[in-house]
Amino acid sequence: MDASTNAPALTLRRLVGPFRLNRLIVALVLLALAVAPGLLGELTRGLMVDAYVQVSAFVAATLLLFYGAERLFRFDIGQALKNAKGWQVPLAALLGATPGCGGAVVVVAAYSSGNVGFGAVVATLTATMGDAAFLLIATRPDAAIVVLPLSFAVGIISGWVVDAVSGDTMVPDVSEHTELAPLIGRTRIKDYAFLALALPGLVIGVTQLTGIDVFEVFGPAVTVVGLTGTAIGIGVWATSRLKAMTNAKDSPVTRMAEETAFISVWVIGAYLAYDYIVVFTGLDLESSFGAVAPLLPLIAIIIGLIPGCGPQVLVTTLYINGLIPFAALVGNAISNDGDALFPAIALNPKAAIWATLYSTIPALIAAYGFYFFAPGFMN
Repeated sequence: MDASTNAPALTLRRLVGPFRLNRLIVALVLLALAVAPGLLGELTRGLMVDAYVQVSAFVAATLLLFYGAERLFRFDIGQALKNAKGWQVPLAALLGATPGCGGAVVVVAAYSSGNVGFGAVVATLTATMGDAAFLLIATRPDAAIVVLPLSFAVGIISGWVVDAVSGDTMVPDVSEHTELAPLIGRTRIKDYAFLALALPGLVIGVTQLTGIDVFEVFGPAVTVVGLTGTAIGIGVWATSRLKAMTNAKDSPVTRMAEETAFISVWVIGAYLAYDYIVVFTGLDLESSFGAVAPLLPLIAIIIGLIPGCGPQVLVTTLYINGLIPFAALVGNAISNDGDALFPAIALNPKAAIWATLYSTIPALIAAYGFYFFAPGFMN
């Protein structure tokens, strides 16, 4: 193939620079919305600030703590799971119940390496709520206290049942194990910049949780921190080579910046989608969802089957705004596999499909159990 054939691709690459084209387009759209005049720009900027101090800062703190402890104590979770024997399923469920997708991804990787059984995969995918857990903890901690332990318990039971039924029929081919995410290799300036904004963002977020008006306490600093942190996060995401996960060999600061940025973009998208519909269309979402109330848990469970955390963050946003019942949230939390489903599909498609299908059974039981027997609970 001659150079002239590659000329358009090379020209495009020079124009895009370090950005991934599809992500650059999204970043430019968000920028345009934020600087738009009038109500559109004002609403967008306010929602970006809310997303940053209410969710992103807490995600950053949690991931930095988790990855920092892993690096500090040099703890090999995959080997620990292999040695756990009878405790393998409960430990896998515990990792899945940890907010975010990191714990579940670790279990999936351990399965592809032959360190854990299929029941552990089902347990972790059933227990995980993915990145939506961060949003729920930050905005409805009362609901999170119920959902996360419930998912954890259901995950353990599901894993044990699957191990008893499937036996050794779902043993992975360890010869096909591959690295889950590319190595970045160094902590970059943008990672430190993200951390520098996340710290004051966390202070503002914690203050807001106490019920204090943060604008009265911190003044314009709230907007400055929120928008600057959001801009850096979008920049990290738009220039990233990663899909969502990070390599365990990278520094805790880099992993925190990469994964928080990914989660933040989805949270911003969910926030904007909801408020734009309510403010600019005048659509009464509560009445619309109420018309199909019995189907809402089933719809939430089906959405949970979609790989990735974005759709699940949107479901949690709908619950937070009172548009879907707690039963639907529970069904989605149990059925969704978050970003952990991506490496599962890549490494062992058969196991990924079966694990996802298995999780729908307890999701249906739990969701409609709450819907019929505790309809007003946590609503």
